[in-house]
This record gives sequence, C-alpha cells and structure tokens, in this order.
Amino acid sequence: MIAKRPSYDRLLYGVSLVLVLIGIVMVYSASAIKAQDKYGDPFFFLKKQILWAVIGIAVMVWAMYRDYRTFQRYAPLLFLVSLCLLSLVLIPSIGVKVNSAQRWLRLFGVSFQPSELARLSIVLLMARILARSADREENFTKRFLKPLSLAGLVCGLIVFQPHIGMAAVLMCAVLALCFVAGVRLSHLSIIVLVVVTLASMFVMAQPYARTRVMTLLDPNHASSQAAHQIHQSITASGSGGLLGRGLGDSFGKLGYLPESHTEFIFAVVGEETGFVGALLVVFLFGIILWRGTRIALRAPDLFGAYVAMGITFSIVTQAVINFGVVVGLLPITGLPLPLVSFGGTSLITTCLGIGILLSISRYQAARGRLA
Repeated sequence: MIAKRPSYDRLLYGVSLVLVLIGIVMVYSASAIKAQDKYGDPFFFLKKQILWAVIGIAVMVWAMYRDYRTFQRYAPLLFLVSLCLLSLVLIPSIGVKVNSAQRWLRLFGVSFQPSELARLSIVLLMARILARSADREENFTKRFLKPLSLAGLVCGLIVFQPHIGMAAVLMCAVLALCFVAGVRLSHLSIIVLVVVTLASMFVMAQPYARTRVMTLLDPNHASSQAAHQIHQSITASGSGGLLGRGLGDSFGKLGYLPESHTEFIFAVVGEETGFVGALLVVFLFGIILWRGTRIALRAPDLFGAYVAMGITFSIVTQAVINFGVVVGLLPITGLPLPLVSFGGTSLITTCLGIGILLSISRYQAARGRLA
C-alpha cells in the first residue's frame, strides 16, 4: 500500500540549496580575477553560475512535484537521446574540443556535456529494467547482462572522449545498483575485475592518463609540468589552516592553481575557509548520502528504490573523487564538484537528480522495500 507523504525531505532540499549557495560564492571568489583579465568583467562567471543555479533549482522543484514513476516511462527515450548526443560528441566537426578532451556539444551558443545527462539516463534505465525483472525467475545472465551491456556502451563512449572520471562515476552507480538488486558477490567480483582490467589497459594505452597515474604514484620523479596542478592544489588546500585566509584572499586563484573555479574549487574552499569550511562541505555531502539512502530504503517500489540509490551514489561518488583529486589521493580526472563547481550541465542535471529523489521522498510504503 502506497501513501503520499505530506511533504518532501526538507533536510535534503535544504542541504542542496546550501551547496548551490556555497558554489555561487566560491565561484565568484575563485574566478573574479580571471574573468576581469579575460573578459573585462569580474562578474562574468558569477552571472552565468547564478543563471544556471536559478534554472537548476527550478528544475529541481519541477521534478520534486512530479510523480517519480513518470520518469520510468521516459527512461528509454532519455537513454537513446543521451546515446545519440554522446556519439555526436566524438564527431570532430561537431564535438567541441577543449584541452585535448572532446566532451562538449555547442548548440545555439550554449555548450553542454552529454555525459552528465547520460549518467542520469543510465540510472533511470537500469532501475526500470531491474525493477521489471525482479519477480521473474531469471539467472544472472538474463537479468543483469542487458543493463550491464547498455551501461558498458555508454561508458565506452564516455571513455573515448576521453573522460575516465565520469565513466568511473557511472560504473560505481551501476555496480551499486547491481548489488542492491541482488547480484551475487561472486558475480559482482567478476564484473569489478573485468572493469578494473579494461580501465588499466586503457590507462596504459593513453599517454596522458598514464602520466597522471604515474605522477600520483611517484611525484618526485614526475616532470614539473605534470605535477604542477596537484602540487598547487595540495598547497592551496593546506595553507588555509583551521579557519582559512578569508573569503577572496586565496593565492592559488592568482594564476597558480589551474581550473580554480571548476575542478579544483574545493582547494579554494580549503584555502579561504580552512579545514572547518572544507569539512562542512564534506559533511553536507555526507547528509546527501544519508538522506538519499534513507529515501531508497523507504521507497514504495523497487523502481523508486533503485533510482534513489543510483542517483545518490553517482552524486556522492563524484564528490568523493573530486575530494580525492584535490588532496592528492587520486589522479586528476576533470570531474567538477557537484552543485559547487562552475558549470551549467553538471549543476542542472544534479539538481534534476535531487528533484527526483525529493519526489520519491513524497511517497512512502507501509514498510521499506529494502529495509
């Protein structure tokens, strides 16, 4: 029996808004000097981030008040659109190449990353397939091979952009869904082994990826150019001390720390707000993990449970990878910090995912499906 709850998960909603607000403040702090030098307007990136935040919050509210089960109906279409867009990105005359990576499409003067949409679409599609096959007496091959093959196809297209970080996030969400759906640990171990083997082969075959991994493993013998970003990131993160230098007083953003308003914005957070501010951001993502998992456990049906788990794991995994890169525990991936880093596609699609989570939270079952 399914009953509609009187309200949504207010804590998840509030935490999401706080992270978006932190992102707006930190994007301005990290980008004002660069925007002035490059565009003659210190508010250039800030104005864009505010616009995307308004759109993202509107999308979140729209999704929150829709019945989440309507997304089940449109999951195949959304997946096909994502697949087509990912294919278009790889066409040299269509895809936009930035810093040796071809990850963007540009339509009507607006650039966006199809991989962000693909991350959400594969979660919805896998949740649909796994939920519909839950009551059937099917073996591993029949139940899991199809969704895993579709996920592998999307990951392959993303890897060839190349965007290994996003492919890793997507695979973590897929593996989490397989685990929740009841795949045996022996089968899951085989899947993980295959994924790790393929990823290792790709890294060894790509000079840029191999350089990043070797820089992480042996920074003392890496070239100064290869180690520059990670050294500057660690320096900026650690120089903030307990309470930070103060908002706007970061040295890293003065040309020392590349991509200070996107991939390495967490380093600016650490430098300007110190260990306390950085810990607050980590704590807020911990709340997202808690509330998202709670929503999954209390979802009224398997589709809602799988979607909640997939969206939650994809957001939190991306944040954890970003944290790991900034503090030098993981190789550079190019992943932004969800809801905080500058970028419209990431912000809007993450808000859409959280909106779907909030929609699921408005419904409840007599007892949790996964509890």
